[in-house]
This record gives sequence, structure tokens and C-alpha cells, in this order.
Amino acid sequence: MSTNDIGLEIKESKVLVKKLNVLLANYQVYYQNLRNFHWNVSGPNFFELHAKFEELYNVANLGVDETAERILTLGERPFSSYEEYIENSEIKEAKKVQDSKTMVEIVRDNLNTLLKLEREALEAATEQGDEGTVSLMSDYITAKEKTVWMLSAYLK
Repeated sequence: MSTNDIGLEIKESKVLVKKLNVLLANYQVYYQNLRNFHWNVSGPNFFELHAKFEELYNVANLGVDETAERILTLGERPFSSYEEYIENSEIKEAKKVQDSKTMVEIVRDNLNTLLKLEREALEAATEQGDEGTVSLMSDYITAKEKTVWMLSAYLK
């Protein structure tokens, strides 16, 4: 059998799955960074940032789940351990960050890393004719671009 259950070439799907697993690992570290910031933000912007970080980690949690389920749909196993996440993530854990402006900068930078990875996955999915992954990545990219713009405006 050269195709998976949804009719895509297994060999090409494996290349895409590697990209999606790297995206998943980065998403997980990004998600945990947001939880950290939500719990530890303080200062004059506490109320707005506490709420924003919660909003963003809820969105990230959905992205984690949808990315893992897409990997399963393609017939492969998603990363599911902290070791796999840390080993495969460009995004680093944000430890002991106290300054709220730095938190927002880290979130913006993390989103730009996710955007880069989503664009790579989009390109691989387009080459394979994988419309399901193309649609998912397109939606993610559109939403993240807007969030990056808003965070950048906040930082000015």
C-alpha cells in the first residue's frame, strides 16, 4: 500500500508529518510559556495581560490538539512527551521572566517561530496535494499574523 487511509502518498506524508511534529513540539513549549506568563504576570497591565495570555493559551491548546490529530489522520504518531517537545522545539522555555513587556515580546517572537514552521508545513502540504493540512495551516497563519500585528502594536 503506497497511500494512507485518506489517499495520500505515505512517503510524502512522512515528510510532512516530520514538519508537523516539529510544529507540535514548538506549540507545546509556546503553550507552556503562555501558562507561565498567565500565572506570573504582575504590574499595571496585569488585568489585560492576564486575560490575553489565557485567551492565547486556550487558542494554542486547540492548535496542539488539531495538529496532533492531523498527524494521526496522516497515519503517523504525534510527539507526546516533554522530552520529544524539548528536543524538537526551536522555542525555548521562558523561565523566571518577570517583566510584562518581555513576556509580550517573547509571545510575539514565539508566534513568529510558529508562523515560520506553519509556512513550511503549508508548502509541503501544497506540494503533496494535502488540502486538509493546507486549510489548517492557512487558518493558523491568518490568525497568528493578526495576533503578531496586535502584539507589535502593543509594544510600540
